[in-house]
Amino acid sequence: MAARPLLSSLRRQPAVLGLLAVLLLVLLSATGLRAVQAVAAEPVPIRVLMPAPLADAVAGPVARFNASNSGVAVEVIRGPLDTETISDLAISSLLLGEAPFDLLLVDVSWLPKYVAAGWFVPLERWFGPELLAAMEPGARLGNGLGEHLWRMPLTGDTGLLYWRTDLMPRPPRDTEELVAISRDLQRRGRVRWGYLWQGRQYEGLSCVMVEMLQAFGARWWNGSTARTELDSPEAVAAASWLDALLRDGVSPRAVANYAENDALQSFAAGEAAFLRNWPYAWREIEKGGGPVAGKVGVTPMVGAPGEQGGGTLGTWGLSLIKGSPHPEEAVAVIRWLTGPVVQRQLAIEQGYAPTWSQLYDDPDLQRRAPLLAVQRQALQHPQLRPPTPAYAQLSDLLARQVNGMLTGQAGPDQTMATAQRQSQQVLRSLAGSPTPAAPG
Repeated sequence: MAARPLLSSLRRQPAVLGLLAVLLLVLLSATGLRAVQAVAAEPVPIRVLMPAPLADAVAGPVARFNASNSGVAVEVIRGPLDTETISDLAISSLLLGEAPFDLLLVDVSWLPKYVAAGWFVPLERWFGPELLAAMEPGARLGNGLGEHLWRMPLTGDTGLLYWRTDLMPRPPRDTEELVAISRDLQRRGRVRWGYLWQGRQYEGLSCVMVEMLQAFGARWWNGSTARTELDSPEAVAAASWLDALLRDGVSPRAVANYAENDALQSFAAGEAAFLRNWPYAWREIEKGGGPVAGKVGVTPMVGAPGEQGGGTLGTWGLSLIKGSPHPEEAVAVIRWLTGPVVQRQLAIEQGYAPTWSQLYDDPDLQRRAPLLAVQRQALQHPQLRPPTPAYAQLSDLLARQVNGMLTGQAGPDQTMATAQRQSQQVLRSLAGSPTPAAPG
């Protein structure tokens, strides 16, 4: 499958074009600002492009940094909410040749593509291996490619399983128990649905598939061969389990059009026993004051009987843009924003999982961030998406095929066989391009 043309896709996204125009204005004003700084000793401006939720989350720490008289002024460019849209925005800006930002907050799945394009500066000159060693195991993943460190992680989030403490004494141990508990509660009229998750054709469904493949002993990507393995018996079993959830009524048919917030709203309204979502969902449930507030537990994703479950790694980290006129000052901003002080605040106020082990050992933070123990447990076995520059294409085609299965267009065997065949076509089409080594 050929990659979708970037410019034509942007023409269909007015929000991206509008934000790109704003970034161009920032670039023009930056040229003038540098001329002014040659005369007046003003703080060095460091601009950071972030998705809207994280831009809002770091507003307080950024304000304190700017008030510290460090000689650096951080300007956060608030990008779109959607992960795929902000990636399009970042890429279109970088293709201009002189990006109007010094730092980019990078989703873990973007890194191979951006590194292959030559847009980042390696960070090991400033951040040694001892820093990553001080982080939880899962937080160390997805930051390095080949021999280089390309980003410093700001969050350690993974997919999590939410369960109703008013309906069961403990969470399910595996996928069989999850279905059995769901059916029992549905049969007794305690809930309308058993399990809610993300089935829409988008990146969220790819994250669900990462978890299901792991849950059934399959894998999407073989790092040794740089090939996908989507048609293995274990992979078909994973797809079959999701398909059966809809056929048997454990999940609603409408889940095929659910994104994170759709599933969250239904769960928060008391309609289901279980929910797959990210850490932010817990605070949304609690502050909403709905019928399940105070009645929700959280646990790592479960596997099939005898298999190790694991949530998809959804970390964000800061990378230094090649060509930044102020790399030393930009690195100082990375050091501050990804450091323990800011991560502690994000854990308390927003529920984001920290990366630093010392924060998980902090008794006061344990008291103030209720998910901390579960988040640490989840970071022991997180699951990476395929670390290849072709990931966006692979994700798009897998989500399309699986969503087609959920809407009755094909069975699990045909779905996964088609996804495997198309994936290999994509990889063969890119065979002439260098592929970075697996992340460290």
